[in-house]
Amino acid sequence: MKTSSLSRWVAIVCIQVAFAALSGFAVHTCLAADGAKGFDRKAWQEDYARLKQELERRDANLAWFASPQGGIDIPALDRRTRRALASAEDDADAKAALLGFVGGFHGHFSQLPSLQPATAAAAKEPAQPAFDKLGATTGCAALGYGATHGVPFSLPFETLPGFALESDGVTRAFRAGVVASANGTPIGIVRIRHFRQHEDPAPCLQHWTDRAASQKGFDADAFQDRIDVEWYAALAAQLHRFRTQGVAAVIVDLGGNTGGNDSGDAAARLFSPRPIHSARVMINVASAPAYFDAALDDLRKAQRGYAKTGSVVPSALMQTIADFERRKAGVVAAHCDMSWVWRERHPWNRAGCNDWVEAGFASGAIDYLPAGALKDGKLAQMLYWPAVVDPYLGSWSGPVYVLTNGRTYSSAEMFTAVLHDNGIARTVGTATGGDGCGFMQDEDPIVLPHSHLRFRMPDCVRLRADGTDEVAGIEPDLPLLPMQGESDRARAARALEAIAADLRKGKSAH
Repeated sequence: MKTSSLSRWVAIVCIQVAFAALSGFAVHTCLAADGAKGFDRKAWQEDYARLKQELERRDANLAWFASPQGGIDIPALDRRTRRALASAEDDADAKAALLGFVGGFHGHFSQLPSLQPATAAAAKEPAQPAFDKLGATTGCAALGYGATHGVPFSLPFETLPGFALESDGVTRAFRAGVVASANGTPIGIVRIRHFRQHEDPAPCLQHWTDRAASQKGFDADAFQDRIDVEWYAALAAQLHRFRTQGVAAVIVDLGGNTGGNDSGDAAARLFSPRPIHSARVMINVASAPAYFDAALDDLRKAQRGYAKTGSVVPSALMQTIADFERRKAGVVAAHCDMSWVWRERHPWNRAGCNDWVEAGFASGAIDYLPAGALKDGKLAQMLYWPAVVDPYLGSWSGPVYVLTNGRTYSSAEMFTAVLHDNGIARTVGTATGGDGCGFMQDEDPIVLPHSHLRFRMPDCVRLRADGTDEVAGIEPDLPLLPMQGESDRARAARALEAIAADLRKGKSAH
């Protein structure tokens, strides 16, 4: 129970000592008796100081948030947090102050669950499943395939008159269908509920029976790589069906899509035959050396492979090695003191004090690589990750609309931004949530020494075509705010009419 305001006041003992004869002023020494037994205010304040230091060092988005465009008054947030800690009466108050500070930001900077201390009685790692003896349902579940997000569309298009469901999103990977607007314009809708292939168990279940798991020595990694490709193939097949049916446009429903992995960038290539250039990526200085070392190790290994066979090393590989060596050499010079964020707000400047260095692109070392430009397919995928979808490029070539809402995050924002910034798609709905780029390095979380609270901080930034940080969120071209008293079905119909009207005006990106 907290102390009352009166008892709190009584608990503060102030001793005034006059030094008029010596200095002409008085010194007030206040000794505060903390209201809760064992509450250590100073330790919590030190935790907060440590958290701020780590933000300066590790959060790649800090400069954006410290700008007026970032929407967060960090000096004011810092003052509120320090006041809250100074007036906290117990650990619960202090914890709330720290979490309130973290809540003032958005994006990938967030709290992680607490961990139980390790003990000598910790369980040993169990043996791997015998995949060659498992059926499809059990085997795919053991590999981690399973739907954890809602299958239905984020707006109930399924309930509109004349809607025809083509894929349920359960037995096939993507929920999809065709519906006509009020004037008869046929529009295809495909839902991508998550940019992580493990969220769609259908490709695994469909290909389990013809896998090599019927023999011993099942290679789980190779099988999952194959299923990742089958996920793209399933999306491509649905887009081909839309083309055959002659729909006027395709809506990609990303409402509630919280992100996932780099498939958000690669999948965008299926929606147009035109060249699509990926976003530039910056990495935080603290994380950059390890990232560059790992990348250079892989690149030099590939270089040695060519040398062993006496083959000519492709110029693209040599250029990439040179680029990464240059970026690594520039890490020290890129470092700057980010402590200014607690005192002032600077207008956004991508070339200013951001404490980051260029790391390449959302697509890897190269922002665009035409299909077949490199004879070595493995090298192409090493330098340009979307090369994995080369067989499915341009599965759709017509107008594209991306449906987003405030729960569209991370990799889903990457998909939306790359299509929009390349002039392929228009966006409809409400602004995305603003997670932006997340993590390029698998780093340990921040653990505060006193409270043991754990936090993760993003180490990368994706820059939009206009130079802004993707963490700002993506505003819709066709805003579709909910109306008071409007049902979800009515809003779904309104979305269709807005798109049909946009098509009639010739406003689509195509």
